[in-house]
Amino acid sequence: MKVQLFIPCFIDQLYPQTAFNMVKVLEKATCEVLYNTNQTCCGQPAFNAGFRDEARSVCSKFLKDFEGADYIVGPSASCVGFVRNYYGQLFENSSQHNQVKDLGKRIYEFTEFLTEVLKIENYGAELTGKATYHDSCAALRECRIKEGPRRLLSHVKGLELVEMNDVETCCGFGGTFSVKFDAISAGMADQKVSNALATGAEYLISTDMSCLMQLEGYIRGKNLSLKTMHIADVLASGWE
Repeated sequence: MKVQLFIPCFIDQLYPQTAFNMVKVLEKATCEVLYNTNQTCCGQPAFNAGFRDEARSVCSKFLKDFEGADYIVGPSASCVGFVRNYYGQLFENSSQHNQVKDLGKRIYEFTEFLTEVLKIENYGAELTGKATYHDSCAALRECRIKEGPRRLLSHVKGLELVEMNDVETCCGFGGTFSVKFDAISAGMADQKVSNALATGAEYLISTDMSCLMQLEGYIRGKNLSLKTMHIADVLASGWE
């Protein structure tokens, strides 16, 4: 099975190891992993900021870069959800309309691809400790991802998964929201981290590095003993 990697901007620039770990897991599942080095952004930042024309230009490039790929897999429900749910608005009644519809059927968030397409849940990962899982807004509400990541984590040897209170509540990131409304954003991060710590967890895991980046900043600022991990990093733990 051929898989074309879609690596979001912030993964590429700030958390490249997560991308490499995703490749490790996909290759363990015997996928042929390809990477188009011409790829850039999916267009979400410009779209969310109200720059529709600029976003459409970036999104057109995305369509071209991933044309013809069997499957497109990315470690971000936020970016995948944007492509699936908002490209249709940008290209409605355009010559690229059918291309957008086809793209939406081929693009998957990483855990979704593992559980729904490959249908493999045990990757032989090992990570000793207690963890809690954060449902990102995009995973939950835009990609309808809820149980899949939890099933994957249930097979990680040595890992005890405990649910936190208000698990479906936003972490406070929201892209530019965290800049425009920093006090509210920090308050939401405080609530999320407090709920995670109340479980006694050592690890806070999610499908979205954007959420974890927000929470990691708060955790470091408060010098708290909680480690954030993308689920790709978890599934690549304990084996070579």
